[in-house]
Amino acid sequence: MKLSALFKSDSASGVILIFCVLIALLIANSPLAGPFNTLLAFRVDAGILDASVLEWINDGLMTIFFFFVGMEIKQEMISGHLSSFKKASVPVLAAIGGALVPALIYTLLNRGTATTNGWGIPMATDIAFALGVLSLMGKLVPPALKAFLSTLAVVDDLLAIVVIAIFYATDIHLINLFIGSGIFIALLIMNKLGVKRTVWYIVPGVVMWYFIHHSGIHATVAGVLTAMAIPYASKKGSPLKDLVHLLEKPVAFVIMPLFAIANTNIHFTSDMAAGITSMLGVGIIAGLIIGKPIGIMAASWLCVKAKIGHLPHGVNWRMLAGIGLLAGIGFTMSIFMSFLSFDEPLYNAQAKLAILIASAAAGTIGYIYLKKILKPKNVRI
Repeated sequence: MKLSALFKSDSASGVILIFCVLIALLIANSPLAGPFNTLLAFRVDAGILDASVLEWINDGLMTIFFFFVGMEIKQEMISGHLSSFKKASVPVLAAIGGALVPALIYTLLNRGTATTNGWGIPMATDIAFALGVLSLMGKLVPPALKAFLSTLAVVDDLLAIVVIAIFYATDIHLINLFIGSGIFIALLIMNKLGVKRTVWYIVPGVVMWYFIHHSGIHATVAGVLTAMAIPYASKKGSPLKDLVHLLEKPVAFVIMPLFAIANTNIHFTSDMAAGITSMLGVGIIAGLIIGKPIGIMAASWLCVKAKIGHLPHGVNWRMLAGIGLLAGIGFTMSIFMSFLSFDEPLYNAQAKLAILIASAAAGTIGYIYLKKILKPKNVRI
């Protein structure tokens, strides 16, 4: 395949993302690890914030990613597959189930041990990697299935952020949080008043990002909140659709690859291996690989049976099982939670390895399973 054709294909972002993960792992376990870590730790003072390169990627560039995903979700909620309560309720409740069951499994396995505080580690789904794996299947994936995973993953990450803020945060600054919340309310008011120019949302959104970042809440929340305020339609077109089109390629081919390279920089050591069979490792692996699909399927089934909502058109239970498997890809938020959970460096190293193993297994199993059932002759609604 020619390079130009690759970048136009549906699976391009997924291929590049996985390639970046492999490159990052090779660098982290080679003589280049030292210089690479020095680069990630290099401080960049942009005036509004003095942070390392890694922090700028995770708190800055990934806010743009969440902004992009948030706009896609809003688009689906207004005119797409999530445009009614019955349609949206299933992925939202599935995300809640997919967060609670892994946390419960980890807690039961680690209760009364020194690692019990890591219950939040297997809760989160990594949007970038989950969508990247799903994109590898190209046009076999029904649009509603991608929308379902996107919604589930966004809600899942927001739940994880709430957990971090309530249970793991140690220094919440209420004044900054109130100012950020006030800016979000102002953006919603501007939307109601009919303000259509996107610059009037982007600039206050950046200011909101600053205050949320300094509030102790993860800065990427600002991206989702700003996206929710962007006007969907006007007489001259759709500001939201225009922004989605503008950001589509930069997000897929710049932001997500940089994110992957920076956050899968995991150096393997002999001490890490013992953690796989410990309750710490087993709790993380079981939570992500087993707890995620069980929680998502159980919550979705209860939602449908209780007639609260229904599966999106074009999505069946077999497809949903595959989404449950892909949701076990934890990566960045899980790794971030491991740092918050443990002061012991060895526990952090063991948690990283368990997250990597569980995420790789979940992505591989989910891909193989979905690839099989999404063949045209096997798709039955």
